[in-house]
Amino acid sequence: MIDTARLTKYYGRDRGVTDVDLEVRPGEVYGFLGPNGAGKSTTIHLLMGQIRPSRGRATVLGLDCWRDRDRIQRRVGFLPGEFAMYERLTGQRMLGYLAALRGGVSRQVLGDLIDRFGVEMGRPIRDLSMGNKQKLGLVQALMHQPELVILDEPTLGLDPLMQQEFQRLVHELRAAGTTVFLSSHTLSEVERLADRVGIIRDGMLVEVAEVSALRHMAVRRIDFEFALPVDPATFERIDNVRRAEMEGGLVRVEVEGPVVELMKVAADHEIIDLHVHEADLEEVFLSYYRADEPT
Repeated sequence: MIDTARLTKYYGRDRGVTDVDLEVRPGEVYGFLGPNGAGKSTTIHLLMGQIRPSRGRATVLGLDCWRDRDRIQRRVGFLPGEFAMYERLTGQRMLGYLAALRGGVSRQVLGDLIDRFGVEMGRPIRDLSMGNKQKLGLVQALMHQPELVILDEPTLGLDPLMQQEFQRLVHELRAAGTTVFLSSHTLSEVERLADRVGIIRDGMLVEVAEVSALRHMAVRRIDFEFALPVDPATFERIDNVRRAEMEGGLVRVEVEGPVVELMKVAADHEIIDLHVHEADLEEVFLSYYRADEPT
């Protein structure tokens, strides 16, 4: 659905993105992660043919992103990070105008989306809150039932209830075979939705992995309660244990990856209880942004 090779964009001497190799499979939800300024929006503008690459290639739906951009834009549902609208129009007139540009859309689909997101249709767009403008943006991206949806920070400004509704909708889209390319700087959002994640750092794609594989790489914490005192240093000698310490009568161990060796060592002592804390994917994400920090 999306395929790029050495995709690069420079703005004069400034870096946009460098040698980005993306492959998004049909029917998957692909999470594109990175903080503001990492290159997420630049990549998306290249995919939509809004800017020309400095080098490399990019195809969407098998079409060249620059030469065939009009054909791509007809078939893709797109929500940019900053969705510009005619501020004097009402939501109803704005969506009607965009639907007419597409040659018409299903009234049933449009009505269902409006009801689902609780879009305010009768007020001028200039009077709407950021969240209500974002709802309009989501509706216009989805109302023509596209086979591929590209969304740049789609939950920006949405309240928690609408964020949950959006997540339910993405699960439904995936179940129906729609491909979703979702950019975000919020790991928890992508973790709940994506099949695979690409992490972009300083304009370069530094990691692509299944969400399940990222969980396997992530740091988890295990709290042990032993019948007799156990020196935490016993566990620090294990290769993938990052830290072990005594806290409140418990031995608290942070382990990265498999826990087999840790459990073997722990089993040499009488375990009264243990508690495993959810793997911290935030640490995996942040590790790519700490690599060049001064120590």
